[in-house]
Amino acid sequence: MLERFHVSDDEAIRINHKKMHNVVSQIFMKMGVSESDSRLSADVLIYADLNGVDTHGVSNMLRSYVKNYQQKKINPTPKIKIKNETSATLSLDGDSGLGIVTAPKAMKMAIEKAKEAGVGIATLNNAGHLGAAGFHAKMAVDEDMIGVCMSGGGGFAMLPTYGAEPRFGTNPIAWAAPADKEAYFMFDAATTQIAGNKIKLLERLKVPVASNWLANGDGTPIIKEKSLDSEDFHEDGRLKELYMLPFGGDRENGSHKGYAFAAIVDIMCSMLGGAQAGFLGGNGHYFAAYNIDCFSDTKTFKKNMDDFLNGLKNTPPAPGHDRVIYPGLSEYESRLERGSNGIPYHPEVIEWFESITAELEIKLDW
Repeated sequence: MLERFHVSDDEAIRINHKKMHNVVSQIFMKMGVSESDSRLSADVLIYADLNGVDTHGVSNMLRSYVKNYQQKKINPTPKIKIKNETSATLSLDGDSGLGIVTAPKAMKMAIEKAKEAGVGIATLNNAGHLGAAGFHAKMAVDEDMIGVCMSGGGGFAMLPTYGAEPRFGTNPIAWAAPADKEAYFMFDAATTQIAGNKIKLLERLKVPVASNWLANGDGTPIIKEKSLDSEDFHEDGRLKELYMLPFGGDRENGSHKGYAFAAIVDIMCSMLGGAQAGFLGGNGHYFAAYNIDCFSDTKTFKKNMDDFLNGLKNTPPAPGHDRVIYPGLSEYESRLERGSNGIPYHPEVIEWFESITAELEIKLDW
């Protein structure tokens, strides 16, 4: 994650991840979620925080989930239903449950299929936000498999290239592969220029929006770096309607590629499972697991991955840069640092925890 999105060391309040996990689990249980599903939900959120993916950890997502549970918009006790099934595939209905509860179960089912058939693929419709897509892809890595997770639907964030109305969510893609001695490979990214939740971080941290990240309400890209608290972004004292651009930003810089990837995610997540596209009211997630032993030899694959990843990180750096990293390396380093020193949270986040735990009568013990 770019440095601008991190809480400064001067402001950060560090909390032990196990203690935060305990508090988050209790909050979910107060929402009517079972104890096991509450722990699973906390697993997904703390995974993001430990990996430095602050956009999808407790800072942003938990308060949104709590609000939706309190407004009865989410089923706290979903029962996944199998709509269609073959030896290698599953089409699932999430029973209006939150994705951080239902998505790990869908991925587990895909992994079990891959153990037998070589490849396991599952679609999951009628399910809410699944947190960081990388969590679910990484479940396959834990089984020495390649994992893929995509999430589509929403439809009210990203503009198609040249468009003036949004047609996609942020439509993230995660792809993960195991290695032997090296940290596993992990690509987890929105198909927008930046993840939607980074906008919340920009507001909280009062740092500027870079050029070609966002567009005005008429679809015109914002090409000058500005702070969200500037007058340019406000009207009648409120933040103007802003839309997200596909990665690439504008056509000259390749936005048609981000637009196309977003469309692919919607097709694989929503339509493949029998739902409409996101902007037409559908939603869905996609999971795939590839059993490496059914293609080659897992030990050889992991050794080759080590050689590959070593070659990437040992690439001579360009002037002005200290090193080259590969996808997943910075997350690994974050896990080590935050696992030892605590997860850094913005004071506003801690204030929210103090408020919600008091409201729910949960003892806050950091």
